Amino acid sequence: MTLFFHRLWQSPFLHVVDVALVAFLIYRILLLFQGTRAVQVLRGLVILALGTFLADQIFHLPTLGWVLRTFWRAGVVVLAVVFQPELRALLAQLGSHRLSRMFIPQEISFIDEIMAALREGVAGRVGMLIVLEQETGLRNFISTGTTINGKVTSELLSTIFFPHTILHDGAAILREDRLVAAGCVLPLSNNPELSRVMGTRHRAALGLSEISDAVVIVLSEETGTVSLVRHGQIERNVRLDDLQDRLRKLYKSLGEKGHLHRRSRETDL
Repeated sequence: MTLFFHRLWQSPFLHVVDVALVAFLIYRILLLFQGTRAVQVLRGLVILALGTFLADQIFHLPTLGWVLRTFWRAGVVVLAVVFQPELRALLAQLGSHRLSRMFIPQEISFIDEIMAALREGVAGRVGMLIVLEQETGLRNFISTGTTINGKVTSELLSTIFFPHTILHDGAAILREDRLVAAGCVLPLSNNPELSRVMGTRHRAALGLSEISDAVVIVLSEETGTVSLVRHGQIERNVRLDDLQDRLRKLYKSLGEKGHLHRRSRETDL
């Protein structure tokens, strides 16, 4: 047995697996930071690392090199403080439904609540902008709105998007069966090919989908039609029954396969 493990350790395949695991870990961390202010901090750290290398190895500046080296000695504490929200979110994901999806069936009854609100909105020509958060964190956009953190119900969604209410014009961001925040401001798309007949809701939905993997549902106040937006693509005039089936398929896939099969999820819609 000892000889077997010794040969396994010397096998090139093991080193390939080792590198792949490290690459996957880095990918997950970068995905967690995407769309947050931590991206700017990461850029600053890269600049500091480059400056340390130049000061020590290229220009041989002893004082500046000493200052930068001292910073990196305390780097673990600095990183823990700077990235505290992101680290907490990462640790929370390790023990939450993000990993348990592959073992525990995903509750998707909230999709029926969304569809009920959309049907009521279509009948009353009420505009809606609903964001379904996926792997990419949307904390920066959640912070622009009003925190709700309530269970998704058709009554709650209909109340939020009722005309002339304070939160009517913003986006409602959902994290599975929780309505995290409403009245959120989303980035507008600068796509020059976007039709001029599309309003602010469609441009905001497209803008968010260009920088995240969120699924965005837009109900037009003028036409009463529903659009589905994801990965920088907009699909207009989607039938509600088709939308319901596709959302169910997406979340069932999440529950069965977990986040490790993210590529297959991207083709579900």
